[in-house]
Amino acid sequence: MPAQLGSCAGIALRGRLPEGPAPYPHPVTTDLLPALTAHVTAEAHTRPGTGPCDCPAEPLVTGERDSTVVRHAGTVAKAHPPGSDPAHLALRVTVAAALPGILLPPLSPAPVVLRGRLVTHWPYGTPVDPDDPDAAPWECAATLLARLHRTPPPVPVPPMRGPRKAARAVARLRTAAPRHPATAPVLDAWAALPGWARGEAPMPDTATLCHGDFHLGQLVRHPAPGDFWLLIDVDDLGTGVPAWDLARPAAWYACGVLGPDEWHRFLTAYRAAGGPAVPSGGDPWPTLDVPARALTAQTAARAVTKAVAADRPLDEVERSLVDACARMAAAGPCLPRT
Repeated sequence: MPAQLGSCAGIALRGRLPEGPAPYPHPVTTDLLPALTAHVTAEAHTRPGTGPCDCPAEPLVTGERDSTVVRHAGTVAKAHPPGSDPAHLALRVTVAAALPGILLPPLSPAPVVLRGRLVTHWPYGTPVDPDDPDAAPWECAATLLARLHRTPPPVPVPPMRGPRKAARAVARLRTAAPRHPATAPVLDAWAALPGWARGEAPMPDTATLCHGDFHLGQLVRHPAPGDFWLLIDVDDLGTGVPAWDLARPAAWYACGVLGPDEWHRFLTAYRAAGGPAVPSGGDPWPTLDVPARALTAQTAARAVTKAVAADRPLDEVERSLVDACARMAAAGPCLPRT
């Protein structure tokens, strides 16, 4: 385990899957959810072989990470975050359509506008079951990431948005909880990162295709049932440092949230598939250190912001993330700042 991040003794999370970033409260506008529900219902019944049905639409995400997602039968409509760049999103959807064995392909080739939000359409896929951690598809996830990283972008795409998303989470923490005792160690850990990892400078890799926000919630089986997993969510997809896509599992492992067996399975499968983010053998941490630190700070920032919004103390996992940030700031970065 990397000494820079260290382990969090006493954290026993067997039987619980690590999650993606904690959601930041972003209420859906009063007219968006019913409008999106009506839209996806109509969209679902334009598909060949479909007709009117009694099945209700099902909200899958309402406001989490600034997106709203609604399903009707086998069709999913996603309203993307406010301010999404239409040209960039169109390019990202094009990439998903061009890589159907890696990314879930869209049902429609271009976003549409609904209530001022860009909306895309996707087939429904079965997500990872959070109540069955032993079935988590670590090897499949790693293989998909390796294949993505080895694939030249089929069209020019903008930079991967991971560092910018992390910077936004830290900025929200500064605004929401400037005096919270957990804020200072998170900000100190963040300040020690190189500029590219904070979204303040160009990334050192501008050619490798990356997902930009990988966690287990970004996997679905399609077609279902079956064992064929695909990556979803193209909002942050682009070119950049591929180690960013390995950084969340790496950070979970370093913080003691992800067990060594799961981490070994993930890393071994990525290497076996020829993934370029880390060396094929030896110590991966000189490459993973900075992205893992950035994802630890991002996740901790979201966790503290969420706890403050709910007016509750940090739970054990959230405290472990803040403690890891304190150790990171004390140890200093593994790589020089740029």
